[in-house]
Amino acid sequence: MIRLSLKKNHKTLIFVTFVFSWVSTLISCTNNIDIASVLDNKEDKASITAKKSEIIYTENGKVKLKVIAPVTKIFQNVDQPYTEFPEGITVYNFSDSMEIESELTSNYANYYDKKKLWSASNNVIAKNKKGETLNTEHLFWDQNKKTIYTEDMVKITTADGIQYGQGFVSDEAFNNWEIKKPNSFYYLNENKEAKKDSTLSKK
Repeated sequence: MIRLSLKKNHKTLIFVTFVFSWVSTLISCTNNIDIASVLDNKEDKASITAKKSEIIYTENGKVKLKVIAPVTKIFQNVDQPYTEFPEGITVYNFSDSMEIESELTSNYANYYDKKKLWSASNNVIAKNKKGETLNTEHLFWDQNKKTIYTEDMVKITTADGIQYGQGFVSDEAFNNWEIKKPNSFYYLNENKEAKKDSTLSKK
């Protein structure tokens, strides 16, 4: 749960509470959130707009996820409440030992509260602790199923080479992944020169 303390005209103190329901996750918000505005209660307008937000997800007292966004817009007065990140996000996924397991950046993103679904789009880049990098234009994270997936074209860069294909599925930490329809692989030799192989083995 995130509680934002807002002042309006220096007279009325407004408390706005909203929930990101993630299993039994407690969500806390750091002090560097600067509230830009509280808008009219219209469906096409955000209930809350925040600048330079940093959202921390914790579970059993441990940080599991950190989301950093230049602009955050929360839409509460709709059938499917959601949060929009119109200028993109940076997401860090932590292990129980507080090590960064993966990170993701995108130029645009949404979070759908009831579905527990994240949607990242426009220049999506994900990296795992093995140094592998995923590039695509649209990526989903289903927290109920604990999976990351897309049906779009993907490019994955590993220590061995560069893989291309259509569609992708992975665990939340981006450790165990698979390209659904692989189409090419470029091996990298010691001089970092690419060599094409028409056969691609799935991970």
